[in-house]
Amino acid sequence: MDIGSTAEDKTRFFSGVKALAGELKAKITSIAKSFKKLGEDDPRRLTHSFKVGLALSLVSLLYYAKPLYDGFGLAGMWAVLTVVVVFEFTVGGTLSKCLNRGFATFLAGGLGIGADHFANLFGKKGEPIVLGILVFLLAAAATFSRFFPRMKARYDYGLVIFILTFSMVAVSGYRVDELVVLAHQRLCTIILGGAICMLISIFICPVWAGEDLHKAVASNLEKLATYLEGFGGVYFPSCKDEGSGVVSKDHNGNSLFQGYKSILNSKNIEESLANFARWEPGHGRFRLRHPWKHYLEIGALARQCAYNIEFLNACIDSDIQTPEEFKSKIEGPCSRMSAECGMALKALATSMKTMTDPSSAKPNVENSKAAVNDLKFALKAASIENADFLAIVPAATVGSVLVEIAKCVEKISEAVHELSERAHFSRTVEPTVSPEKPPQLLHRGVIRPASDVTDDVHKNVVITIHETSTVSPENETSGQHEVPKPEPSYSSRTAAASANTLTSLPSPCGKEP
Repeated sequence: MDIGSTAEDKTRFFSGVKALAGELKAKITSIAKSFKKLGEDDPRRLTHSFKVGLALSLVSLLYYAKPLYDGFGLAGMWAVLTVVVVFEFTVGGTLSKCLNRGFATFLAGGLGIGADHFANLFGKKGEPIVLGILVFLLAAAATFSRFFPRMKARYDYGLVIFILTFSMVAVSGYRVDELVVLAHQRLCTIILGGAICMLISIFICPVWAGEDLHKAVASNLEKLATYLEGFGGVYFPSCKDEGSGVVSKDHNGNSLFQGYKSILNSKNIEESLANFARWEPGHGRFRLRHPWKHYLEIGALARQCAYNIEFLNACIDSDIQTPEEFKSKIEGPCSRMSAECGMALKALATSMKTMTDPSSAKPNVENSKAAVNDLKFALKAASIENADFLAIVPAATVGSVLVEIAKCVEKISEAVHELSERAHFSRTVEPTVSPEKPPQLLHRGVIRPASDVTDDVHKNVVITIHETSTVSPENETSGQHEVPKPEPSYSSRTAAASANTLTSLPSPCGKEP
């Protein structure tokens, strides 16, 4: 019995160890996969990690090298602490913290030494009282200034360092004799650590906050465009957008239709990037005082458009069945409005990415306005007296929300145009006449009716062309004139009427040909 129980205990023990080893292996594999995915999503994260390690290795020489250690002493640890707290992912974030820390340390150190000398005038008994009052006043004033939005956004870290440094210098001055030497060593080590961080951040694989903001705002416009271009094919299955091809009706499972949701919570990221971008020097296509504030305006309008799209999603998911008769009457204007808004946003996004003139989006914006008017006429023409009011509410809401989106797209277009002017986007002017095709010469003619036929659709018109001589630019200097051959007279019967009839026919998808 003892032998059997011992064997069974060993079996259980080894089984438990094997199961524990399997769980540990699975955990390690899961962590390794998460690390790999994190690096693949943004390879710059791995580069940033190496940059921080390099900066810490360099400032550690203040301890490893004896000449440097003799000059700075234990104050060299402040350089290490500076690198740890100021090295950010972007260049703008690093510069912001380095400059805030440097100026706050210098100002607070000077005020702390001045406060210590001022307190000495009151003797041994009055010195701690005066120092306490000065620390209270400056700390309270600096803390209160942190509540101002502008100070909070740009100088919050500097204010915290100011309070910390002033309190340390002023309080330690009561016990430390060589206060000036100590303050000088700390200031020098902080400046050295900050300088190393700034140089590495700028010159070794820099990550610019301004460039990230520029790409993020343009990408948000593309996400909105993707949804709007495919909306007609989802809500009106009979009408497929020519540019997007066959649209999946399962919009909830389509990542392209869910991309706009990331825009709803983009405010904090955009404001942070815009704040850091203001600290960055001119780089690439972005000059020193680039209008980063206008990116926040475009981002706010994009979020407003995304909130309206949330209403469209609610209408798509509604269980109320809209009458097909009413739905078919608004199908054309709504589909055109959605498609034109999507194309306008895509053109604006392309203009921002390439930093070129956004005038190519104007025709689409104008077409969306025309579609708004068409929707108004369609709603007036629709007979809804005998229709179920609750049944037509979702479709009517779709039309109303699309009108708001069209207005929002127009505002986005105006904001992008203003940004292009302030940021000096390059203007690509296409030639009006191609070099291969010479301009058509105008001829002066007389148009008169050939008969008194009173047919309302077809009329005979005879166009008589008189011979006129023109002078080409090449022959003007040589004095030679070329006379073009006269064109024969012709009559147009049914061509114009047929063309007018075709152009007046509506498209089966509600889009003009």
